[in-house]
Amino acid sequence: MQLTGVFAPLPTPFDDRDQVDLARMRAAFPRWLASPLTGFVVLGSNGEAALMDDVECDRVVDQARTLVPATRPLIVGTGRESTQAAVRATRRAAELGADAVLVRTPSFFKSQMTGDAFIRHYTTVAETSPVPVLLYNFTAVTGVNLLPATAARLAEHPNICGMKESGSDISQIADLVTLTPPTFSVLAGSASTFYAALCAGVSGGILALAGLLPAACVRLFELARDKRDDEARALQQQLLPVARLISTGHGVPGLKAALKLAGCDVGRPRPPLTPVADTTVAALHEALATFEEVIV
Repeated sequence: MQLTGVFAPLPTPFDDRDQVDLARMRAAFPRWLASPLTGFVVLGSNGEAALMDDVECDRVVDQARTLVPATRPLIVGTGRESTQAAVRATRRAAELGADAVLVRTPSFFKSQMTGDAFIRHYTTVAETSPVPVLLYNFTAVTGVNLLPATAARLAEHPNICGMKESGSDISQIADLVTLTPPTFSVLAGSASTFYAALCAGVSGGILALAGLLPAACVRLFELARDKRDDEARALQQQLLPVARLISTGHGVPGLKAALKLAGCDVGRPRPPLTPVADTTVAALHEALATFEEVIV
């Protein structure tokens, strides 16, 4: 599997009783399906998967599979702290219809998460997975770094098809692209530096912003692909204020607040996360007002 284009890591809706809200999920999906997005990710970091149990996760995957057509890839986050838990989550996701899985680096025992530990972990997951595996590096959250040299060794495995790199270090992204084969999909995870990552050679992105501004994110991908650099740079600059508010600024609560402003209510963030302040909602409203694809 070779992944190219823009994917949206979708939020998980929760109701006022802090339960997974599949009705809200079904109501939100037509917006995303009507967009030009390549495919979708559920149970990633923006899906608050780390705050959910396995039963809840399986319900979300099962529902997503009924909503996402076979023509668009459905990627499921199956990262867990233990290798065996990741193996089990991956097998369940595959049984429920995932096209591929996105496996976050384990990180609780940070000092022992060496390159060799990552190779053992991901190799075991890949060898037991019925579907292709994507590596997932998110150092800002996990506190560990899956280095390009380690990723390059893992890229040799026939069932490891790519990697999401959520950092903004363009030199590391460039190294990932250079050290891995052309068939290995390096996907950017930061909308704030998406254009720079595309210039470095990534094959696309898994961007929180794509769930909010899908047309603009896909447009940026197409402009960079077509070497229309002045237009791409201008669009990247336009996206920056929103991207910063819903990523480094306010994360999942910011994304959910922005989606509600855009007419897509996916509920509250799950505790211990809390909704953003009214001042942040106002800042989001102002930043979104420049985009025709949303009405705020």
